[in-house]
Amino acid sequence: AKVGFSSIVWNGLLKTVGAIFLSPAIGFMLALVLVLAVSWLFIRQTPFAVDRTFRVMQFVSASLYSLGHGGNDAQKTMGIIAVLLFSQGYLGPTFYVPFWVVISCQSAMALGTLFGGWRIVHTMGSKITRLNPMQGFCAETGGALTLFGATWLGIPVSTTHTITGAIVGVGAARRVSAVRWGLAGNIVIAWIVTMPAAAAISAAFYGLVSLLQ
Repeated sequence: AKVGFSSIVWNGLLKTVGAIFLSPAIGFMLALVLVLAVSWLFIRQTPFAVDRTFRVMQFVSASLYSLGHGGNDAQKTMGIIAVLLFSQGYLGPTFYVPFWVVISCQSAMALGTLFGGWRIVHTMGSKITRLNPMQGFCAETGGALTLFGATWLGIPVSTTHTITGAIVGVGAARRVSAVRWGLAGNIVIAWIVTMPAAAAISAAFYGLVSLLQ
């Protein structure tokens, strides 16, 4: 909106967009493989014993997924805030991320999930497909592994996209009809619309602020 398309670093943008669409597929495959492997390992166990075991194991998988969430998603916000501080001279000659920015972003991420995310949690946990503790463990572990890999490569991805792919993979491992494909399709459409919509709104606000200056 200010400089034109020449200001965009296309290599970084295309890598990010590609990762956003690739991460659900990776989460899907990892969760699918994990379900098959866990089902084979626990084939001689009773459903009650499996359920009891994975109710405990889900604390581990959920913790890993939360760590992956903060390790990837919160970094994006930290980067934007740190760049703004650096561009205005508040960080001095050397670019770094202040500790208060790290804590603020991590806290905002945690509080937002705690107080504002119930409807999304409900959609992820029960509307796409029904998850039992074993399936939840596999979905969270598959999503966490995907996030850890993306963070290690320095690629920002969507945590929600990743876990959606993992949940669909878990449901598909049970049977194809276990997944509500219509809802999954609507989520994919929302992914596609969100990025250009966010770009258009931010450009519009930049134009509005420029007129007021």
